Amino acid sequence: MSLPHNPDFENGRWFPTWRPFQGDLDRNPVGINEYLPPTKSVLLGVQHTFAMFGSTVLAPLLMGFDPNLAILMSGICTIMFFMITGGRMPSYLGSSFAFIGPVIAVTAYAGVGFNSNLNVALGGIMVCGIIYALVGLLVIKTGTGWIERLMPPIVTGAIVMIIGLNLAPVTIQGVSANQFDAWMAALTVLLISGVAVFTRGMLRRLLLLVGLILSYVAYFVMTNVLGFGMPIDFSGIQTASWFGLPGIHAPRFEMSAIILIAPVAFILIAENLGHFKAVEGMTKLRVTPYMGRAFFADGLATTFSAGFGGTGVTTYAENIGVMAVTKVYSTTIFVMAGIVAVLLGLSPKFGAIIQTIPPALLGGASIVVLGLIAIAGAKIWIDSHIDFSKNSNLIIAAVTVIMGTGNFSLHLGGFDLGGIGTATLTAIVLNTLFNWQKNNYQK
Repeated sequence: MSLPHNPDFENGRWFPTWRPFQGDLDRNPVGINEYLPPTKSVLLGVQHTFAMFGSTVLAPLLMGFDPNLAILMSGICTIMFFMITGGRMPSYLGSSFAFIGPVIAVTAYAGVGFNSNLNVALGGIMVCGIIYALVGLLVIKTGTGWIERLMPPIVTGAIVMIIGLNLAPVTIQGVSANQFDAWMAALTVLLISGVAVFTRGMLRRLLLLVGLILSYVAYFVMTNVLGFGMPIDFSGIQTASWFGLPGIHAPRFEMSAIILIAPVAFILIAENLGHFKAVEGMTKLRVTPYMGRAFFADGLATTFSAGFGGTGVTTYAENIGVMAVTKVYSTTIFVMAGIVAVLLGLSPKFGAIIQTIPPALLGGASIVVLGLIAIAGAKIWIDSHIDFSKNSNLIIAAVTVIMGTGNFSLHLGGFDLGGIGTATLTAIVLNTLFNWQKNNYQK
């Protein structure tokens, strides 16, 4: 995929040349190096905070971490990512689900309450982050050519697609506990979709935020007023303090834990490569040359977060989905989102307000966002003019998508690759095999 040269973005300096957005919000995308007025930037930042919130809170809860600390760290790490990448990679860093299996295995976590063996997991996550950061430095030094040969568009498109599809069953199950929740999730999808299609200007750009607010009001009326379903519980807001620092936890380094957790770095590399390729496809800007910075930044952020007791972090597919539909790619928006997350992390009361959002509504929003991610993978194939008349491309795409969607998982020793990791490894192996000799390609 040949991309045009952009002198403002490719200016040879650490940061791009920033320009105010002067286009029509109804027709023109907002570029990575463009910025909107403060009010609009804050609103769009809040929307990205909403997009990441469900997963960033859910992942630490599943591992027995402090969710408020995870929110705080996600905000700090997102701002750190912006600085290290020079504002060239529009991404939000939230809690990574790739660590859940290894962390539970290492800590023997029972699934309820605080994880008493948390410090052992933190040591493994820190080492994982260091390995990830070192790979980033290697990519900065040697270039991205070898990664792109391992993962051409047929592979990265499939990886992006399965990132959305792999999480779909969990999302659907989360809103299918009863018919009331299922209908409220469907209403959320309808409202978000309606805002996306039938509104204009700034309102359309805030589709996720506006759709969630409308569905929240509808849910409140249906439950707290009319008595259908589980009512929203506001007691946590009343008891929560306005300001408070989350508890800090020190890591402990044990080789058994490090061996199990450190290989997650390679899953994060594959996952984030897919994200960055999706961003490049959406923005039509050459972000690939800055991939080494992004790997290094994410690895450093993971190490930093775990050093204080937080989860490992990764660029969030949910926020890439938001960008896909809003067409706002400005990295300044993610700084705003990071600041909002820091404030939430430091305010148990604000965190309690957000946590009153019913799971059915977050699930409905996830259906939209994950679907957009899957379509972003298909868009990579289309933009790269992948020829599906070739059996090699058909096999790579077909096997990868089904493995990832079905969560087919292999184990290497005691390490669980997970559905995305297994599918990614399979795609790389198949691509390498089929490209070993060009005459292996057959129509």
